[in-house]
Amino acid sequence: MSRPPTDSFDLGQWHAPRGEAALSDVNRTISVQGSAFRRFAAFLGPGYLVAVGYMDPGNWATSVAGGSKFGYTLLVVALVSNLMAIILQSLTARLAIASGRDLAQACRDAFPRIVALPLWLLAEIAIIATDIAEVIGTAIGLNLLFGLPLEIGVVITALDVFLILYLQKKGFRWLEAFVIALLAIIAAAFAIQIAMADPDWGAVIRGFAPTVEIVKNPEMLYLALGILGATVMPHNLYLHSAIVQTRAYGDSLPEKRQALRFATIDSTVALMLQAP
Repeated sequence: MSRPPTDSFDLGQWHAPRGEAALSDVNRTISVQGSAFRRFAAFLGPGYLVAVGYMDPGNWATSVAGGSKFGYTLLVVALVSNLMAIILQSLTARLAIASGRDLAQACRDAFPRIVALPLWLLAEIAIIATDIAEVIGTAIGLNLLFGLPLEIGVVITALDVFLILYLQKKGFRWLEAFVIALLAIIAAAFAIQIAMADPDWGAVIRGFAPTVEIVKNPEMLYLALGILGATVMPHNLYLHSAIVQTRAYGDSLPEKRQALRFATIDSTVALMLQAP
């Protein structure tokens, strides 16, 4: 039985056309043709762009504070938070691949205007709050490493937006390769730090077991909520639903199922590697 095109497919209240695709200049530009391995490799990338959003100063600050005060006890919170992030990102990919809409378009089409506008406002506030932490955190990092004044560090951080736009213009795979290279450097740095710290691996494993002490201790509960809030980020859901559509996966049901499977593997592996 033939299926109607994505743009006119009735999903609940989604009667309106989808409109212009998110990131329209790179939408469906990455080919997924060839062998099964080549098709899978073509889907590697969006998950790592999403993982960058979880590697922010707030995430590291809450994790470091929890570790310095309570040892390995809050590792279970980091694990649960990461599992929640993996589930939410996979659901976001499912929405994008199945409907051809990103999350913002889905909210616009599924909710009345009185609900969609506050959702848009909350998303903008979340983006601004996150960007402030990223810009200031990068400026502080440049100051600690190279002694640059904070003002110059902020300017340099703002200018890197043009680098991202340039790489995106050259091709979305260039941008993904750049981000993956940065993540590889971060992963190597963390591996070296873990080797130098030489943690008690038995205590690390026990830290993944839940304990009621987290709920009974107010300070521990406060940090646990901070870890949860710093890990599950709404703006990453909007991002993932847009960039997963850079793949030209086709419109048939088998093609979408394969795209969903590959996209889920990509985001799951990437978020598991960035787990604090």
